[in-house]
Amino acid sequence: MDGQRRVLIVAYDNAQILDIACPSSALDIANRYGAAPPYAIELATLGRRAARSSAGIMVGAGQDLRTVTGPLDTLIVVGGVGCEDAAADEPLLRQVRRLAARSRRVASVCTGAYVLAAAGLLDHRRVTTHWGWGERLAERHPAVAVDVSPLCIRDGNVYTSAGVTSALDLTLSLIEDDHGPTLARAVARELVTPLHRAADQAQISVFLAAPPPQDRLVRDLMAYVSGHLSEDLAPAALARRAGISTRHLTRLFTAHLGTTPARAVRVARTEAAAQLARSSGLPLAAIARRCGFGSAQTLRQAFLDHYGVTGDTMRRMPDMPRPLAVPGRQTPGHDRQHAHSAQHAALDVP
Repeated sequence: MDGQRRVLIVAYDNAQILDIACPSSALDIANRYGAAPPYAIELATLGRRAARSSAGIMVGAGQDLRTVTGPLDTLIVVGGVGCEDAAADEPLLRQVRRLAARSRRVASVCTGAYVLAAAGLLDHRRVTTHWGWGERLAERHPAVAVDVSPLCIRDGNVYTSAGVTSALDLTLSLIEDDHGPTLARAVARELVTPLHRAADQAQISVFLAAPPPQDRLVRDLMAYVSGHLSEDLAPAALARRAGISTRHLTRLFTAHLGTTPARAVRVARTEAAAQLARSSGLPLAAIARRCGFGSAQTLRQAFLDHYGVTGDTMRRMPDMPRPLAVPGRQTPGHDRQHAHSAQHAALDVP
């Protein structure tokens, strides 16, 4: 490839501008730190039209997808709220298919997976996307194995990543694959970002459902919990990590979350498992392992305690059920029994 790794980023109207900026900036920094061979970064749209990002910023394209020729090192399709229109644009899909066949590897950022799926490039592959879009992707493309738990998934030469900032995790992984960990660490330092969150780190955080605690130590610990659900998260382990006593840890959690450390961990695991149960199609035993439960039966009991429904029932419900009672949150006008009865009535369960 003439001594360069050609990376083509595919954009369209209402794309997420960070999905464009994160990979291109990381690769540019890799070049400045001596990537050899360097990356040749190109941005293409259909007709070489400037793409209006969802933020309203116009992004100029240097290439027309229809005239780009291979070979390419990497083809990256970005995501954004315009992904569904892009996935219905057959001329765009035709070019994505053509260029994918001429690329060493193909990647999507966030909901860019919708475009790859519509182009038929994700059939019979395990993929991820933004946690809030996974269920629809799975419904539209039953041949695609959607798992919204990890930040990134590699299946053969196809890479998919979760929402927005996971584009950095994806790109750092590509840089490390190409040039080794030393260069990837240098890029991460320049970007002031960790090198790098594990690809299988959970993208579902308890903070998606509740405001983060005010106390920094508690906030940092809960961020750690959400990313390491399958690990030892017993109060003693969390206390050691924070460098405090278990008693002081309990006082902090009670003051800032209204619950004990063990209960906060169980809620985080249960809510992450619920998102996976609704969006991934994974069996409950696999979800239980990924989220730190000892068995599928333990997970079923957690669902009953937290939501008042079983995992199978949850998968059939049109919307995510409301928690019966979550420490540290308010459920206006509903106590535990009222919420339990209301959910069962809605399901016509006696």
